[in-house]
Amino acid sequence: MLYDAVVFDLDGTLTDSYEGIANCVVYALQKMGRPVPEEAALQKYMGPPLVYSFMHYDGMTEEEAVYAMQLYRELYVPSGWKQNRVYSGIRVLLKELHENGVHVCVATGKPQETSERILEYFGLMPYIDAVAGPTLQAKTADKTMLIMRALEGISYRKAVMVGDRSTDITGAAGYGIDSIAAGYGYGEREELESVKPTYYVQSVEELSRILLGYVPAQRGYFITMEGLDGCGKTTQMDAVEHALIQRGYDVRRSREPGGCAISEKIRDLLLDVRNGGMCDITEAILYAASRAQHVREVIRPALASGQVVLCDRFVDSSIAFQGGGRELGVELVQKINAPALDGCRPDTTVYLKLDHQTALNRRSAASTPDRIESEKESFHARVEAAYDLLVGQDPQRFVIADARKKPEEITQEILEALYLRMEKAGMA
Repeated sequence: MLYDAVVFDLDGTLTDSYEGIANCVVYALQKMGRPVPEEAALQKYMGPPLVYSFMHYDGMTEEEAVYAMQLYRELYVPSGWKQNRVYSGIRVLLKELHENGVHVCVATGKPQETSERILEYFGLMPYIDAVAGPTLQAKTADKTMLIMRALEGISYRKAVMVGDRSTDITGAAGYGIDSIAAGYGYGEREELESVKPTYYVQSVEELSRILLGYVPAQRGYFITMEGLDGCGKTTQMDAVEHALIQRGYDVRRSREPGGCAISEKIRDLLLDVRNGGMCDITEAILYAASRAQHVREVIRPALASGQVVLCDRFVDSSIAFQGGGRELGVELVQKINAPALDGCRPDTTVYLKLDHQTALNRRSAASTPDRIESEKESFHARVEAAYDLLVGQDPQRFVIADARKKPEEITQEILEALYLRMEKAGMA
């Protein structure tokens, strides 16, 4: 490889932290009764230490800037730092560098304690050898000194600094190493090219070609979410999708029945309350037909391209609702779905466990029930029993979440299990 030591900036290079930083800057300025700058001006806060930014971009005295920083942290410390996301492609790039023996470091103007917490939270720390940042009390940060600290004690042949601001490039020049300007971050091209970086890239893919010689492929991962109607699937789908995107995964969200044009038309047939005369075997075959199209048009192509597919219901729903609820039997429903699946199976299935009486009460209070939701309680009791049987038969695939807990507790439980499973599966 061209470099055996790579030093990354954090904000605007590894993560897109604009939302959280901008919100906290606006909060501090409003608290002080100062005007809120336009978005282009707020972009300048990405990277430099806060006191420096408040003084240079808002004309504050040092005393005022220190106070503004304290106000900023009122919002940033409890929640602002989480309003962040890893750039797509960064996870797999860091993993690939690490596994190829490259020293991977971070040198950032963000306080070191905060930077380490962010890297841990978004699951990047396993790929990082060293982090160098200023203390929480520091008013300025010299990038050359930070690079020196990051590389201290590391034996390397050739190092490079990757960053999105001119200070990253000049810091690298000051330390005598190459630099790569990350044009996908916050710095404008004119700013970056004026300080003459060794390379300028406009995407993580271009960065990967320089650092690795190729663009690494992320493997796909298939997650399904199951449970009785009223168990809170939609809430958890939203939360899990958001968390996965924040960690830098390319997420394809879908649902069954549905997920593509043909399958959505079949969904309309299945759920329409006017189709009460539909026989059970027709229903089961229609679900399988919808699934066959969905697998071939959406799921398989997404997985092949390295996406994380997050699907609201899959074949387990057919087994539970038609095999159990309709009493067609598990074996028959599996046979009907075999050609539809053609070997496509979830890597992980999240089952939101909730008794059918509570689920029905929740669902009825939310909106008008569809054709399936309108079935008798005995139907839903059989569906619940079928789900329990499925979980017992394939415990390695399922993550069981207690749907009686608070939504945020359920989300945390699901994510902890998912991240472990994805890591074991070789995902970055």
